Amino acid sequence: MEKKLSQAELAKAIGVTQQCVSEWEQKKTEPTLSFLWQISDLFGVSIDVLCGRRDW
Repeated sequence: MEKKLSQAELAKAIGVTQQCVSEWEQKKTEPTLSFLWQISDLFGVSIDVLCGRRDW
């Protein structure tokens, strides 16, 4: 399953700034556990998948 969201769309969906999402993608910072839960719910995958511990 694939959802194509821009940084701005993801940021709006979980209540952060686009800059925050950009920093996560660039590995400058990491999302908190509460944001990981929101992202996993949004994409319908486990946090393990988001963190690269499991395949889709």
